[in-house]
Amino acid sequence: MQLIFERAEYLERIGRAKEEMARRGIDLLLVASPANQFWLTGYDGWSFYTPQIVLIELATEEPVWIGRKMDAVGAKFTAFLKPENVVPYPDIYVASSERHPMEFVAEEMRRRGWDNGTVGVETDDYYYTAKWDALLKHGMPNARFVDAFLLVNWCRMRKSPREIEYMHQAGRIAAAAQKAAFDKAAPGVRQCDVMAELYRVTTAGLPEFGGTFPCKPPNAMVGELCSAPHLSWTDAPLVPGDIFYIEMGGVRHRYHSPLSRCVYLGKPTERMNTVANVIAEGLNAVLENVKPGVACGELAATWNKTTAKHRIEKDSRIGYPVGIGYPPTWGELTASIRLGDETVLEEGMTFHCIPAIWLDTYGIVISESFVVTNMGAECFADYPRILFVKD
Repeated sequence: MQLIFERAEYLERIGRAKEEMARRGIDLLLVASPANQFWLTGYDGWSFYTPQIVLIELATEEPVWIGRKMDAVGAKFTAFLKPENVVPYPDIYVASSERHPMEFVAEEMRRRGWDNGTVGVETDDYYYTAKWDALLKHGMPNARFVDAFLLVNWCRMRKSPREIEYMHQAGRIAAAAQKAAFDKAAPGVRQCDVMAELYRVTTAGLPEFGGTFPCKPPNAMVGELCSAPHLSWTDAPLVPGDIFYIEMGGVRHRYHSPLSRCVYLGKPTERMNTVANVIAEGLNAVLENVKPGVACGELAATWNKTTAKHRIEKDSRIGYPVGIGYPPTWGELTASIRLGDETVLEEGMTFHCIPAIWLDTYGIVISESFVVTNMGAECFADYPRILFVKD
């Protein structure tokens, strides 16, 4: 078994989660989020399409991973847990109308005597379903269930030196992939062929270290589709006058460093150049104001002050914490860089600042992922903050 973090780091993370559990009066935490499971245990398998869960009990040193029997093998390869803390359920629970894995989970908790206290569950997580909730409550009638959504997510915000190292590597992969897309884009080349080249580099990584698949496909649009933020490319060939909007992320050991740029084929309009320059100016101003002790809302105010001079407005947030990514998102779902968010930056926090502007007929994006340091923002990628142009 080759762990990507030391056992001591996992135990420190678990300690953070237990401190917050104790503060909230939670005796047992049920973790449904694959990203949170990975952060707490190291388990990394594409198995979350069937129910799996991690249990943290205040008085027990290690968590318990419960999942499908065939995936328990993967837990032994990737998780730091002792074998007795990897608990498989039989395949008869999979895709069955007669039994459900959460019935097995409730039975396991009763067997361990963990069914009488206060149980925290991630009620609004993508993977914690209404049926899970109903079956667990039915199987543990003596427990008191409380909402613990984002408890672990908030604990994840401050990254360790090793996590930051992986995000730096992911940022280098992201820059290389963006350059590959720029080099490939040309009139007559299909949009999908440009993205295939980006995927090739994202997967292959660099000679020093490889990459892997992202938790979600890039948001990559051409022409008028760029006026919408979350669409995809087609197989249509590029033509002169096209703008190619690419929001993607480099990935290293599940750690994502998003990076966004646009490529224009031909000579951009004066308005396009103006919008791109304003985005870059605003982004630079935000990054220059990053430091421990500054609130997320203050960064948003910096953006607004810079862009107001140019009469450009943006009515959505300009950033969010980022790190571990499992479908459907690389965002940590906690703070936002927008007015009113009082989350205070701390050293080791990592964000994706993406002040994209979407107009009626196109959109332009220039983004950076960075870590908060005592010296300010340290970006993970080294790539020009411009609207790229190919004549």
